[in-house]
Amino acid sequence: MLRLDDVHTYYGNIAALRGVSLEVHQGEIVALIGANGAGKTTTLRTISGLLRPRFGAIYFEGERIDGAPPHAIAARGIAHCPEGRRLFNRMTVRENLELGAFTRHDRAGIDVDIARVFELFPRLRERQTQLAGTLSGGEQQMLAIGRALMLRPRLLLLDEPSMGLAPIVVETIFAILDDINRQGVTILLVEQNATLALQIATRAYVLETGRVSLADSAVRLRENESVQRVYLGIQ
Repeated sequence: MLRLDDVHTYYGNIAALRGVSLEVHQGEIVALIGANGAGKTTTLRTISGLLRPRFGAIYFEGERIDGAPPHAIAARGIAHCPEGRRLFNRMTVRENLELGAFTRHDRAGIDVDIARVFELFPRLRERQTQLAGTLSGGEQQMLAIGRALMLRPRLLLLDEPSMGLAPIVVETIFAILDDINRQGVTILLVEQNATLALQIATRAYVLETGRVSLADSAVRLRENESVQRVYLGIQ
């Protein structure tokens, strides 16, 4: 579904990605793990068009998308749920969800999908007229995911969904992500909590200083001594 071939992305003269190559197959959950500054967020931002690679190519469903503007990439079926949620804080929960469907014009279908989001996240239904900025951290993360789903994506890019949340909320969100995947949405997940990421993922890539250092099934990476020591806290 998605392929990155030797992608190099820069911030000015600073190389953030140094030849990243990876694949995501339809129906998978693929995790990107690594330390802060490894290039995980940059990878997602490059895929969604917020950053342009200086070298390399990105293909989605067989068509090259690097260089396309973000709205065109979103219209192809790639939704990006960014780190820090990036909600419209002065707009209501429902208005944020409606903005997630900005590429669509099927009013009836949009209403159906809002109802689906409310089924996935019942707390959002209770707070649909509440301003997004007044929600709890967990509720904001639910809204950010729900807004991304309003695009009806085939590929969902998720950046640090557990950041700053209580363990019980994280457990709920990851259970819902598993449900979303079972409903047919492919997921590329960036997650600082490597233990969580490798529990939910089919496969995973380890990024180090802008390069892929390891790539394997999530099961085998959980058993890798280096991954256990550096990312899972197992001595």
